[in-house]
Amino acid sequence: MCPDCRKCKVNFDEYGIEYTFIDITESLGGLKEFLRLRDNKEIFEPYKEKGKIGIPFVMGKNGEDFCDWEKYLVDKGLEVKNEAFGQACSIDGKGC
Repeated sequence: MCPDCRKCKVNFDEYGIEYTFIDITESLGGLKEFLRLRDNKEIFEPYKEKGKIGIPFVMGKNGEDFCDWEKYLVDKGLEVKNEAFGQACSIDGKGC
């Protein structure tokens, strides 16, 4: 459902970045696990303070967790593909 998550998925697929996708809108277990992480990981504090969800969230190897997937791609020298995916999830329209 999340346009930001869909953009992340398309970009990761385009560049062959391996990941396991968990759709928290289709799996109660996936949602519970995400909420457990969101409640306990410091990385989510800025998102919660702004009333955002903090998705997409990527649990990287060696504890390299991040929500800013676009920065991740740019830091790897990759171009972010920004096809139209609809409005963002947050009230202000600036991300989830």
